[in-house]
Amino acid sequence: MLTFDINHYLPYINGRGKRQRGFTYIGLLILIATMGVMLALTGDVWHVAQKREKEQELLFVGDQYRRAIDQFYENSPPQVRRYATRLEELLKDPRQPGTQRYLRKIYPDPITGSTQWGLVKGPAGEIYGVHSLSEEEPLKKGNFSLVNANFEGKKMYSDWVFIHAPGQVRIAPPGGRK
Repeated sequence: MLTFDINHYLPYINGRGKRQRGFTYIGLLILIATMGVMLALTGDVWHVAQKREKEQELLFVGDQYRRAIDQFYENSPPQVRRYATRLEELLKDPRQPGTQRYLRKIYPDPITGSTQWGLVKGPAGEIYGVHSLSEEEPLKKGNFSLVNANFEGKKMYSDWVFIHAPGQVRIAPPGGRK
């Protein structure tokens, strides 16, 4: 036999049950909003970490170009020292009878992702240095190595110029690599 207990349905009849469901809905909205804020913060932290990594790669790649330009210049005959006029000359020195490489490849700019670099050229078109073409503001503003000390306080990545100066003292970075 079926029995009907009115006391079981009274909260729904007078509206108390509906209000309780509303609190669950508000709690769910607060939970979703909190998760959204946490995901946004995680995205910001990830973006900053990504940018710092690209900056470190730019410092490494720029130094590779600086060293290659330096080696190209130093391996010139002493009476006619000259610089490369194209980055491709750093891949295979056309002046040498054998294969002489100063770079393994034309490295892309880590900031822009392009193989296009800003070139610091001399009066005869010789390449003295390279720099990024990015106009973004760097995160790193100080605490550079001695060879990159002129990067202190620069406002854009394009201001970080990796240039060879004849006779400059080369300091080995930490870790022993020169």
